[in-house]
Amino acid sequence: MAYIDIFAGCGGLSVGLYNAGLHGLFAIEKNKDAFSTLKYNLIDKKKHFDWPDWLDVKEHDINKILDKNEEQLKALRGRVELVAGGPPCQGFSMAGKRNNKDARNKLVKSYIKFIELVQPEALIFENVHGFTVHFKGKQGCIKQYSSYVIEKLKALGYQVESDVIDVSEYGVPQKRHRFILVAMRNHNPADFFATLKNNRENFCHQKGIETNTTIEEAIGDLEKSCGTCPSPDTPRFQAGLYGNANSGYERLMRQGIQNDGTAVDSHRFVNHSEAILKLHNDLLQKAPKGKRITPKDGIVENLRRRGVTVLDANSQAPTITSIPDELVHYEEPRILTVREHARIQSFPDWYEFKGQYTSGGKRRKMEVPRYTQVGNAVPPLFAEQIGCALMEVLHG
Repeated sequence: MAYIDIFAGCGGLSVGLYNAGLHGLFAIEKNKDAFSTLKYNLIDKKKHFDWPDWLDVKEHDINKILDKNEEQLKALRGRVELVAGGPPCQGFSMAGKRNNKDARNKLVKSYIKFIELVQPEALIFENVHGFTVHFKGKQGCIKQYSSYVIEKLKALGYQVESDVIDVSEYGVPQKRHRFILVAMRNHNPADFFATLKNNRENFCHQKGIETNTTIEEAIGDLEKSCGTCPSPDTPRFQAGLYGNANSGYERLMRQGIQNDGTAVDSHRFVNHSEAILKLHNDLLQKAPKGKRITPKDGIVENLRRRGVTVLDANSQAPTITSIPDELVHYEEPRILTVREHARIQSFPDWYEFKGQYTSGGKRRKMEVPRYTQVGNAVPPLFAEQIGCALMEVLHG
């Protein structure tokens, strides 16, 4: 089953579809760092994509492809069964400042144009819950983007179904509500959602994990107390070593990895100042676990962040975002590493991340460092279940 991944990011959706047995044709991602992560793992290492000769293996702007390669895209009709992906979510997200005028929102129209040219049998569209919420303007409410997409797809001859799904019910150790839309030409997309839900317990059982995985079950083998070594990619930083894998989830994430005493990829610890260490220790002692607190709550002194959550080891994490200092480890006075974010997002440990670890200020709008790559991704474990359900509906 051949697919194209558009707005691919660092490849979370594609690695899930790869694990489900689908075959990639190519992926479109504008950012160089995010694409370098996808390329290293799924092209260089796994040879997952059968990349066409007319498209360079590099980062691409979807609008430039639409302008320059219209005939090549039309020629894919009948060859591509699935187009997967969704436009960047930042303008829709309830976690930030929702902005109807965010230029990235216009990429919804680019998505529709791509579907119109390729005409796949099916498509899977993923975005934040805010994609379904009306924007408020001076003239009242502006129609939500989800209605626009559904109307356009129906006009192109697709049957369309959608739902908001919490991926924590599918083995992913975080509360992450996502808008999922499925459209099909010759099949009933309602069957996809029924199949996805009906198969989740058996899927998790076969993987050796729980449907509701806790934080400690996800990252307990990555604690700083398991050991450190000099970071292999950043001078004057320490990286973490593996501890014992005590849960099915940890064993699943570590499949194919040798514990040879070297640093775990992207498991670099932040060099916290004495003031931040004191703040984190105060949070561990005084803050309720698993509940977001703000400076207005007055629980600790010197909390200048807009909000922070001390993780509850026995529950799921809140939604992983691109801002690492929103979460504090459940036991150690520190924020989480990129690898711990990736674990909570269900990226397997063989998946290595490229680019800077963080960025700040105005650079946030232009750069996509590792924390952002992970936070913006579709959880691969959930994406794998999407792929399995699609193949069952389309091919029986």
